[in-house]
Amino acid sequence: MESGNYQSPPQTTPTTTTTTLAKKLKENLVFRSKWAELNGAMGDLGTYIPIVLALTLAADLNLGTTLIFTGVYNIVTGAIYGVPMPVQPLKSIAAVAISDPDFGIPETMAAGICTGAVLIFLGATGLMQLAYRMIPLPVVRGIQLAQGLSFAMTAVKYIRKVQDFSTSKSKGNRNWLGLDGLVLAIFCFCFITIVNGGGQEPENENENENDEESQDNKRRNWRRNVVSYLPSAFIVFLLGVILAIIREPKVLKGFKLGPSSIQVVKISKGAWKRGFVKGTIPQLPLSILNSVIAVCKLSTDLFPEKTVTPTSVSVTVGLMNLTGCWFGAMPTCHGAGGLAGQYKFGGRSGGCVALLGAAKLLLGLILGSSIVRILISFPVGVLGVLLLFAGVELAMCARDMNSKEDSFVVLICTAVSLVGSSAALGFVVGMVVHLILRLRKLGGPDEIRSFSSFWMCSYSP
Repeated sequence: MESGNYQSPPQTTPTTTTTTLAKKLKENLVFRSKWAELNGAMGDLGTYIPIVLALTLAADLNLGTTLIFTGVYNIVTGAIYGVPMPVQPLKSIAAVAISDPDFGIPETMAAGICTGAVLIFLGATGLMQLAYRMIPLPVVRGIQLAQGLSFAMTAVKYIRKVQDFSTSKSKGNRNWLGLDGLVLAIFCFCFITIVNGGGQEPENENENENDEESQDNKRRNWRRNVVSYLPSAFIVFLLGVILAIIREPKVLKGFKLGPSSIQVVKISKGAWKRGFVKGTIPQLPLSILNSVIAVCKLSTDLFPEKTVTPTSVSVTVGLMNLTGCWFGAMPTCHGAGGLAGQYKFGGRSGGCVALLGAAKLLLGLILGSSIVRILISFPVGVLGVLLLFAGVELAMCARDMNSKEDSFVVLICTAVSLVGSSAALGFVVGMVVHLILRLRKLGGPDEIRSFSSFWMCSYSP
């Protein structure tokens, strides 16, 4: 062999790898549009604030610690994925902690740690990737539609009824007037609808229109584009903060500078058992379906150029809970509803959630748990409006079903999930219905070329 014809393969040094990784992380955090990303960061607050506030009031959650850890989670996940990946509460665990006086902080943290350990196991062994490939699209859409409608119905309840988050119950009809009245919520809804519309649709251009009509269309489009640049969700949230201060001026005097003390939570043997039985077991189906599989599918739909795998999402959810729950931070996950809400309001990059994470981190370090005073006075109707748009955006993901059989599976799965208040039950019923429809179409053994083609093939219209 002649030495002159030999070319050694390019060498990858640790410095090169580090530089490439740093460049990738920087690209993931770049804002596509400053105002749009700021606006998108508000899209998940309709879910985040009510649950965090309820846990703080009813279960004595350390809000300052939660803000610090979830802020870090936001920044890290934004840098890793490059999409507005949300950080949301584990809702089933939160529901038990709010409603059961015997399910305290040790049990809540034990449930979060156990859930995180199981998700890491499923991700590391490849079982989560297998589940993602084998679950049919109509079943996933049914879970998304059920979750979206559940958010929307909760949002309407927030708008119409006065809420007591410490008991997670409604207290009566909301007044029309006032700083947290129905008129305020309706105004915020109309404002966001005018700015954001009902969703992005492709623009149809008519090449045969005359010059005068073309100029009129350009003027209308210019006015519409100017309005669309307004950060509607951010403006509505800022309005809510101002109204909270007006409703309770004393909140400003109650702020204490400095972070809350962070301590390791002591979890007894009994707390581990109660946390796993009452918290982890009911939470796992929802986490697998909505926090991992539905999130990955929605991310692929919205950002096909980005790679978000079930393995990575399962592992990051697990690591978040294995890290923060030891110190009393709220158990968290990634949620399809939060991703849909942030996308609806303009979030297009990891910089969106990183910005939100930086705000949480600063609030946690500067004000700690004393920030709860202003959250108590925040207009709940405004939170309901933000949550309503997030829920509707998630529910509209089911509109891509191309056959009546697909829609049939989606609606059966959705109905069972909503009526039974269980995504796991809706999932099981949806899978059974999907299998029945597959078997119904068999004309002979020659039509089944492989299990995967039999199971995953599209319905014929």
